[in-house]
Amino acid sequence: MNVGLKNNAEKCYQLAEHKAAQYFQELDQDVNDKSYIPTLTKDFKTWKHQHIHRSPFPFLKGANRPSDTKDYHSYIKWLNYTGKLDHYLDRSISYIFMRDMGKDLLASDTQSRIDNVVTSLKDHLLKTVSKEENEGFDFFSTVGLYKWGQKEGIESSIIWLLDKLKTVSLNIPEGMDGTHAQRKLLKIIAGVIINEMEEMGEDLAQDVRTQKLDKALRLGFSYGLTYPFIDDLLDANILSDKEQRQYSEMIRTTLLTESVPESGNWTGKNKKLLEFVEAELSEAFQYIKSQQPAEKLHSFFEQSYVFFKSQEIDRDKVLSNATYTNEDLYVPIIIKSSSSRLIVRSLINAPEDEGQDKRIFCYGIYNQLADDFSDMFSDMKDSAVTPYTYYLTYHKKRTDLINPYELYWAVISYLIHNIYKSDPKACDTILNRAINGLKRFKKRVGNKVYEEIMGTFASGNPAFNHIVQKMVRKAEDVDFFDKLLRDHMVTNLKKEQQEKEDFTELVEEVRTKIDNLIDIQPHNTLVSPVINAANYSLNGGGKRLRPIATWMMGVKEYGLKESTIMPLLKSLEYMHTASLIYDDLPSQDNAAFRRGQKTVHQEYNTAIAELTGLFLTQRATFEQASLGFDPERVLKLIQYSTQSTEDMCKGQVMDLNSKGKQLTLEELNLMCHLKTGKGFEAALIMPSILANVNNEKIQALKKFAYHAGIAFQIKDDLLDVEGTSEILGKRVGIDALNNQSTFVTVLGLEGAKRKMWEHYCKAMETLQDLQLKTRFLQQTLNYFVHRNH
Repeated sequence: MNVGLKNNAEKCYQLAEHKAAQYFQELDQDVNDKSYIPTLTKDFKTWKHQHIHRSPFPFLKGANRPSDTKDYHSYIKWLNYTGKLDHYLDRSISYIFMRDMGKDLLASDTQSRIDNVVTSLKDHLLKTVSKEENEGFDFFSTVGLYKWGQKEGIESSIIWLLDKLKTVSLNIPEGMDGTHAQRKLLKIIAGVIINEMEEMGEDLAQDVRTQKLDKALRLGFSYGLTYPFIDDLLDANILSDKEQRQYSEMIRTTLLTESVPESGNWTGKNKKLLEFVEAELSEAFQYIKSQQPAEKLHSFFEQSYVFFKSQEIDRDKVLSNATYTNEDLYVPIIIKSSSSRLIVRSLINAPEDEGQDKRIFCYGIYNQLADDFSDMFSDMKDSAVTPYTYYLTYHKKRTDLINPYELYWAVISYLIHNIYKSDPKACDTILNRAINGLKRFKKRVGNKVYEEIMGTFASGNPAFNHIVQKMVRKAEDVDFFDKLLRDHMVTNLKKEQQEKEDFTELVEEVRTKIDNLIDIQPHNTLVSPVINAANYSLNGGGKRLRPIATWMMGVKEYGLKESTIMPLLKSLEYMHTASLIYDDLPSQDNAAFRRGQKTVHQEYNTAIAELTGLFLTQRATFEQASLGFDPERVLKLIQYSTQSTEDMCKGQVMDLNSKGKQLTLEELNLMCHLKTGKGFEAALIMPSILANVNNEKIQALKKFAYHAGIAFQIKDDLLDVEGTSEILGKRVGIDALNNQSTFVTVLGLEGAKRKMWEHYCKAMETLQDLQLKTRFLQQTLNYFVHRNH
């Protein structure tokens, strides 16, 4: 290990420790002198006039106000309707400018930037919540994120990020809060981008802006990855003691030597997890390192080491140790809470600003103490040491311990008057945040528990606590957009995860039903080679996507009885399997394997394969004619089915005639829609015909199927280039071997990925208009673009 680098890093930590200790001593003095109480009492007297309103009709107070955590869209609409949205966004953005960027709110250029962000955000939010607007998607949704990437010219970066986020989510181990990890990662990425956008101003050339945003997004992910895979992983009870020591030492060595050491050669129970994490973090580390100017590289790693060491010191504390000093408890969290945001500024190479750095440094503990207060019960359950859990455990035995709740108010007073020079807007924003935090906590734990907590932490200053609790009960307009967004994200992430699990479970259940249903029994004792070949192909392990989609639409969306649509499910799988048999023939694609086994013409012969395809097509029509619905609807369904088969044949002809030719994108779209998309469309339209759905909805479903089908085909083309035979169950590279036009050959690899996500977005927009009762089509579409086979 380079001794010079290690010494410099340790000196950097000692400087941060000295600075934090000095700050803590000032706060400690304020607590001892109680000087913050008269100061904040005076502040509250001014503040309450803006937030406590006497109503001549108290029974109407808050009428029709939706929950600010359960109905994101309704709350934004309510704020706009009541004229509160501008002020709500202004205090929310002002808070972010203070917390994350250390901005001085008194500066005119800062207020101008805040006004611009508020205007832009308001416009976006109103589009998001408006039923009339078709472009309204939350920024953190896949569609919203991709559309923003298109606007900024960084679609490739967004595609890269979506792939990375998917990989991370799949590898978050049990025992870690996956929702929390994903939310925190997205928050860090957004924070880095916001910092970069603030630093680069408004007059930047678009190509330079695009480059900077691309870099910020990748840096944000690379840095944000440390939270789930360093911070959260080391906090969770997942790694063994040996694994934890080895892993921590690897991180420490990396930061001190500015180079990733040789592989850890993991051997414990978490070998696979640690190998994945090590590979991802190494890639992230190399990217961050490559983007740092040589003259700032050392300072970046020194700052990162300061952050890591402060976390380690804090993490190593145990609640059973009754001898920690106040400095032991508070100095490390002052360091870690400030350095995490200072790293972001170093990450994007923001210009040094002593005043800005000081504001960020002093602000950190304010947020940390607020978060620790909110999380004290879960921290107690985990026996984690925070100022609050330690005080709850030992305050009756140790009179020397500082009350963290009192220190919290001392920090607030210090920020308002020492850091922000008594700026009224800074005062309003900080007090809003404090009262909002107490309101949220009280609502979450209930009045009884809240009063008990206040009895422990606030009993020493009854007059001041009376003022604070009055604000908690009566103050209005103190909530913040980032908290609303946090709740919204957590709710959506949990909902999406549960929907995904339910969808996967239901798909497997329906697939099993179909697998048990589709075998064709001979009509007499003579066993037909054609029936054998049909069952051989049907039992090859297909995905059953089409009949599953039909079951979902018929049973879950329209409420049709499962038993009444079983013939339709069989018919769809028979039609699809017939198309694959024909597609694989020597006269067409001449494929040797399908669904992990020999194709029918290889296992039997070409004649049997041709006859089997014809047999399955006719069998499909027989099953459709067996449907016990109104004859007029059944006839309409058969007519639609035969038309779809005709279209699929046209698509296959186009495909065959395209070999050796370069198709245009329009021709490729048409061929794909006819050959592949029509089958998926049929799976949605046929149960809709049976349910007697109106034509407007039929057309919308066709539009969805069109875009979803092309997205599916593009993914197939991508897998033919990037997939493996083992996972796909068929030979890869066959399109290139056949000299066949695909979305990859026409658009290139990156172009094909962009086009896939464009069709994904259009399909999602169509679903938004459809407003189906169930969300299985969203899950199906997500499967289409995220599958690996």
